[in-house]
Amino acid sequence: MTGSASMSPRSVLQPVTWLRIAIIVLVLLVWEAVAASGLLYRDVVPSLIAIGKSLFELLAFPDMPVRIDVDVFVFRIDQAVRIPHVYWHLYTTCYEIIVGTLIGGLAGLIVGIALGGSRLLRRAYEPMLYYFGPCPKIIFFPLMIMWFGVGPGSKIAMGAVSCFFPVALNVAGGMREIDQILIRVGRSFRANTWQMVTKIYMPAMRHPIINGLRLGFGVALIGTLLAETKLSNRGIGFLVIQAYTQFNMPLMYSLLIVLFVLAIGANALIGRFGGLDEIKRK
Repeated sequence: MTGSASMSPRSVLQPVTWLRIAIIVLVLLVWEAVAASGLLYRDVVPSLIAIGKSLFELLAFPDMPVRIDVDVFVFRIDQAVRIPHVYWHLYTTCYEIIVGTLIGGLAGLIVGIALGGSRLLRRAYEPMLYYFGPCPKIIFFPLMIMWFGVGPGSKIAMGAVSCFFPVALNVAGGMREIDQILIRVGRSFRANTWQMVTKIYMPAMRHPIINGLRLGFGVALIGTLLAETKLSNRGIGFLVIQAYTQFNMPLMYSLLIVLFVLAIGANALIGRFGGLDEIKRK
């Protein structure tokens, strides 16, 4: 057997991978060319070196004092340290997005199952979801401020409202695609509502649920960041609008890179833990 024949198909980059790499390289080259040309206003498109330097300083420069006070077995740690301030803001944003996604996703799952399982509820309320779903959720932010205050509560509420609609619509559509034979089998065994949901409905529509969560997470991220840019003194959205106000473009692009990596990682985790790759292979 020759060496080329013994190579695993996964050991060689696929054409799609080469195409992705080529597109990324092309975008970076065009970006650097525009930055060097001076066609746009100064620093609107900073060089890649300036962005990289700003990103390194953002992630590595410890400029925020933090006190650590914890008990580890019989030892007590009480020490003041300094960390990059972006991590504190990143923690705030991640907390708001995760809690908002969980609340909105769970509410969307319940409503979607209810709409998909009842023809009366579907006819009465599903059109409302289609009407309100495309509306920009930022219009509800003044209400969120009045109801939940200016702290993280209003941002979590924005994330929950944003996440609710994609999950509810995907789950309701998935309920209609379930094989009726599975439903009749569950009823023939006299399964109660909880058993039907956990044993029949959710396993049969795993793909719509995962897609709904991925879409919901994306819009929850957007809603939370928009809320942070409007009224907040913490979070990545606050840092982005602060960098924009100060016209610190390298810092702003560095923060956008952090958000980009965060969104990609979260979507990959949702797909991996939800078994989306296995579903696609089938």
